[in-house]
Amino acid sequence: MSKDLELLQGTWTVTEVTMDGQPMPDGMVGGFQVAIAGDRFTSSGVGEEFNGTLVIDEKARPRRLDMRFTTGPQKGTVNLCIYELKGDRLRMCIATRGTVRPERFESPADSGIAVETLVRGAAAKAVKGKTKAAAATPAPAAASSAPSTEFEGEWPMVSGVMNGAPMDASLVKWVKRITQGNVATVMAGPQTMMKAEFTIDPSQSPKAIDYLNLAGGNKGKAQLGIYKVEGDLATYCIAPPGAPRPATFESTKQNGATLTVWKRP
Repeated sequence: MSKDLELLQGTWTVTEVTMDGQPMPDGMVGGFQVAIAGDRFTSSGVGEEFNGTLVIDEKARPRRLDMRFTTGPQKGTVNLCIYELKGDRLRMCIATRGTVRPERFESPADSGIAVETLVRGAAAKAVKGKTKAAAATPAPAAASSAPSTEFEGEWPMVSGVMNGAPMDASLVKWVKRITQGNVATVMAGPQTMMKAEFTIDPSQSPKAIDYLNLAGGNKGKAQLGIYKVEGDLATYCIAPPGAPRPATFESTKQNGATLTVWKRP
């Protein structure tokens, strides 16, 4: 076993992710972990698990790492990466698609490249350079047996605004919302970003939707929102946990809401 592989043994918690040049909100990355045993890894997050083997070239500059997936949704694929290991902090730059390895720790728009920062430990989360306790990785939630709603199926994202900042189009095209019964899952490429049960009240104006997060950094927390369906488009405006329900379909730095639009399949 190489020296770097020995140093990578154990569990690592993802604290920051930038994908296609867009930083992911903290609430979307709080449940992601990578456990390494020998040359095998298990990557777990919001209701999904990926397994595979690692191939490391610690003599290369920058150092190289291949993630070869053997089970899970990415079975049979390889992510080409570079990495930097400093004590209990690991930084990785990952080509999530394609066969060209990144050369720098950068995530250009429309590149399919993710830059991730991880810290050692099963329950560590970096906040402004410090660490604090975080929830353990949740178990996958069972599929919903509730009756289907008008949101049933897989909806590609049309646009998104978080805290007043529009999502880059190069990232939007990889995001989809999958609804089964009363459970909604949001995925960016192979990564699950959100999974929640929801209830709706169409008698209100605007129509109301309530989330109960099933996994991730917001597991167990409720979020209040509003929605509308116009033709083939569904629009949601969701407040952060603990915040009041939005009155309008707006996302600003002040209200911290997430405004998304999805197209019917």
